[in-house]
Amino acid sequence: MTVLRPPTPSSLLALRQELSSAVDAVPLTPTAPEGPNPEGRPVDAAEARAAAATGRAHTAVARGVRSLGGAIEEIFLPRRAADAHDVVIEVEFCGLCHSDVHAARGEWGSRALPFVTGHEMVGRVVAVGSSVTAHAVGDRVGVGCLVGSCRRCDACLRGQEMFCTQGSVGTYGAWDRFHGERTQGGYATSIVVAEDFVLKVPEALDAAAAAPLLCAGITSYSPLRAAGVGEGTRVGVAGLGGLGHLAVKLAAAMGAEVTAFTTSPAKVEAARALGAHHTVLSTDPEAMAAAAASLDVVIDAISAPHDVNAYLKTLRPTGRLAQIGLPPGGGGGQAVDAALLVRHGLSLVGSKIGGIPETQEMLDFCAEHGVATDVEVVGADGLNEAWDRMVAGDVRYRFVLDNSTL
Repeated sequence: MTVLRPPTPSSLLALRQELSSAVDAVPLTPTAPEGPNPEGRPVDAAEARAAAATGRAHTAVARGVRSLGGAIEEIFLPRRAADAHDVVIEVEFCGLCHSDVHAARGEWGSRALPFVTGHEMVGRVVAVGSSVTAHAVGDRVGVGCLVGSCRRCDACLRGQEMFCTQGSVGTYGAWDRFHGERTQGGYATSIVVAEDFVLKVPEALDAAAAAPLLCAGITSYSPLRAAGVGEGTRVGVAGLGGLGHLAVKLAAAMGAEVTAFTTSPAKVEAARALGAHHTVLSTDPEAMAAAAASLDVVIDAISAPHDVNAYLKTLRPTGRLAQIGLPPGGGGGQAVDAALLVRHGLSLVGSKIGGIPETQEMLDFCAEHGVATDVEVVGADGLNEAWDRMVAGDVRYRFVLDNSTL
């Protein structure tokens, strides 16, 4: 098996220095898209894909909302021409993240409209800018939660672009100060992204199953790596949804002894099928008491209000709990027992996706160890129903849009 790797750290740093020095030269007025009418609206998705392959400004066919909380509908989306360091990608699959629903339904504040979500993309490069060196036409690539950052601050130079002190650029709903446009996501036929924010997706990975790795996968992988999880580490995973099921798979692939916590008796066998060695019903006080002081690391992937102290009690002395699920309202109402932390030397940390180098590392790891997301693929006409089912928890474990149906 061939594992595709990104540029070396030194070459990536050199590329970033070149890109940062060219920022001021980027035109801030997007080029008008070309097409069969003055608005650039394509006749159909096939024409939109053909236009994208020219590398010129074009109009993508997409699905998005025209009002916050409104239904998902067809939208014609302007995409900029590829500049010297841009990659044009024909999107084949895009994962559906719960963040998409929160944002498009106005649960995270106002948004510029129309609004196209999606930050878990896998596709093929169809055009590149004149100075692109990291990718070539025909490469299978991915785009995750970020499409830009200052590239100059300490965080960016460490490969932690999500912590950019000047502000990273989100894949959708963000102002891209480098190109003078509002970012729009991957529920679309194409996207244009700077080459250093484009990941290589190994051919060994199924394209649809790989898409959610660009958000859910790296969100679960990063705190496991930060905690030094390896052979024999005792890892607990709380919450077996889109994040948690990947955390179980990844921890097991790293050699950990994995305990899955669930509130649902129906998920006990499912957890074992994912690779968990032990399963604890968290609603059973006796089972939780038996799990006390048994784990080195807990990944808390629960996105509903819950008692985090119950999981802190499962840690051995100097253990670490990483919060990756974000309850409604940011979890501000959760009370943490400081005495638990102090008496046992415990650490409670948060974790936010991961940087570009670590995301590439995660993709290579998944290809090498056969880790893939459990997905249900949906067509464009099924997006509204899929969002409703996602909110209801009726999916095992992630929905993925087949972009060929746009």
